Amino acid sequence: MCYGYGPSRRSLLAAGLGLGAAALAAASPAAAATPPHHGGRERVPPGQISMQLWTVRDDLAKNYDTTLAYLAEIGYPKVELALGYFGRTAKQLREFLDGLGLQASSSHDGISADDAALATKIENALTLGQTYMVVPYLASTSLDEWKGWAERMNVEAQAARAAGLRYGYHNHAHEFTTDLGGGVTPWDVLTRELDPRLVHLEIDIYWAVTGGVGRGAKDPVKFAIDVIRRAPQRVLQYHVKDRHLDGDMADLGTGTIDFRRVFEAHRVREYIVENDTPDVTPRQTSEVGYRYLRKLRF
Repeated sequence: MCYGYGPSRRSLLAAGLGLGAAALAAASPAAAATPPHHGGRERVPPGQISMQLWTVRDDLAKNYDTTLAYLAEIGYPKVELALGYFGRTAKQLREFLDGLGLQASSSHDGISADDAALATKIENALTLGQTYMVVPYLASTSLDEWKGWAERMNVEAQAARAAGLRYGYHNHAHEFTTDLGGGVTPWDVLTRELDPRLVHLEIDIYWAVTGGVGRGAKDPVKFAIDVIRRAPQRVLQYHVKDRHLDGDMADLGTGTIDFRRVFEAHRVREYIVENDTPDVTPRQTSEVGYRYLRKLRF
């Protein structure tokens, strides 16, 4: 895919809605880097900001080393791994990241096929110096399948905890909207079955808000906050990505989600920038996201 610096889909949408020059200025990358000041004293600690590498996957495919180098140059201290190690072993990747001053503190890994695969996953995470390993996606309309996954995740989480790692689950929107029968949702199953002593949640704020929209919530941000507050499991990580008026993902500060409200309601240990569909380029999304989180007060 070729990326350019012409009119973004966001600017075309705003023009089509008649938002005018002021609204477009407020949605620009420069404005996004300077969130509205609400009088709060708290800021996201810089050491808790990370980047989910799925955001920059197109650049990784072109040049993995250069992409990781520009994330370090922007100021990111951490990344959350995705898509494998791009030809390196875990040890080699750790050495490369150490040289850039980056830590792979978390990773997205599916449920392991067997105990041997789980042992390898844990060994690699330890070699890389991770704190977290997170299951990124599960989907089914079967109640029994969700229960089986929860049971297996508890087993994996026990093994991870024994090795000194934290094991989590990352949501999308369908966990809140899929009816497994009798009004029971996958989120109901997960929050009931996952052992809160072993499994934490990595809440994707965009997807939680989108789930609220899908459920017809009058205030989708409040829906997301309620998800966070009501879960028996600890919420230790956020995926922080914004939402355009049309529902598409947005670079931070250019969309509709009031992150201040979410961060005021619950603080986490990692704030992970993500946008599956960067508005202009992956690098610009990375720059805008980092600046936004560094300047946001809540």
